[in-house]
Amino acid sequence: MAYAVETIHPFLDGNGRVGRLLITFLLTERGVLQKPVLYLSHFFKRHRQAYYEHLQGVRHQGEWEAWLAFFLRGVIKVAGEAAETARRVLELREAHRTAITGNFGRAAGNGHMVLESLFDRPIVTVHDVQRITGTTYSAANSLVARMVRLGILDEMTGFARNRRFHYSPYIALFSDELPDKIGERTTASDTAS
Repeated sequence: MAYAVETIHPFLDGNGRVGRLLITFLLTERGVLQKPVLYLSHFFKRHRQAYYEHLQGVRHQGEWEAWLAFFLRGVIKVAGEAAETARRVLELREAHRTAITGNFGRAAGNGHMVLESLFDRPIVTVHDVQRITGTTYSAANSLVARMVRLGILDEMTGFARNRRFHYSPYIALFSDELPDKIGERTTASDTAS
């Protein structure tokens, strides 16, 4: 399908991305995937030259088997990376739950509520934390400050007012730099072999 959309070029831009998304959605619709978590574009971007060579091979010589083998290698690689990312998310969640439990005392319940919400929305304000916890602005601000001290949240605006905080350890799990363990970093190319 990615081949067909790439070949017929129905759009001015994004034909390959649309084709790869359609494949992921098709696999989800057919029950092969429970959720559309395969991001094949990242694999094809890393192997751009081979991707284009295989597309051309199908287009000019009908080399479907080579294209399918390349595509399936991508699916295997991306599925493995997705499983590893899921494992790292669980590891991070547990480490931060333990840190909150051990450091927040009576505020641990509110800390856990905020932590859980960060997995859905990793950027928050103090007002967001106030809404999540149902506490006063002062209590929410204190909770955010404690989360910053623990390294769970990082302030991202540099402002004294209207500050926004992001769950940078979580966001980092989805970048090209993957933490080897909580607090350590390696590049994705280091883990590609």
